[in-house]
Amino acid sequence: MQRAVTLRPLSTQDADEVLAGFLADPQMQHQGDVRDRDSATAYIEFLTSAEQGNAGFGVQVGARCAGVVGINGADAHKLGWFFYWMHPDFRGQGITSRAAATVAAWALSTGGFQRLELGHRANNPASGRVAVAAGFVPEGLERKKFIHQGQRVDVLTYGRLATDPAPQTPLLPRVDHDGTIRLAVG
Repeated sequence: MQRAVTLRPLSTQDADEVLAGFLADPQMQHQGDVRDRDSATAYIEFLTSAEQGNAGFGVQVGARCAGVVGINGADAHKLGWFFYWMHPDFRGQGITSRAAATVAAWALSTGGFQRLELGHRANNPASGRVAVAAGFVPEGLERKKFIHQGQRVDVLTYGRLATDPAPQTPLLPRVDHDGTIRLAVG
């Protein structure tokens, strides 16, 4: 059975699903301070604040907003911080990689960015696989940058330039006139 996967602008109507994603995995606390519906709404409002240079996209699988991909902090340097997360029920299916590759391609072409950056804890190799699949190039290691479960952990950093080659990961195949990107997955 195929499920429709849609990449679309994130909306405050997604607050319940965003909250569910945060509650389903204790590691999500590192993605933001979401603990109830009000904080989920505030999180979405921040991620979609064009005034702050942010662009947030909901990854909808069937009727659920299963994850988020986005960019924070567009600035005069045409630089943005790239991020993604997926509800545990939808991880390991390639959805995050394809959504991340598509948003990065958009950002570095019609989105007006010249460089995207991201980082992840060194003890989260799945995030590194998504970064590479989305065309990001490993750039370095920031030693003992974050505190995770009471211990300082290293962060691996990545960048993607507008001039970098496109990744092998298939992009979501169609962009409709309303800006919604759709994909069907098995």
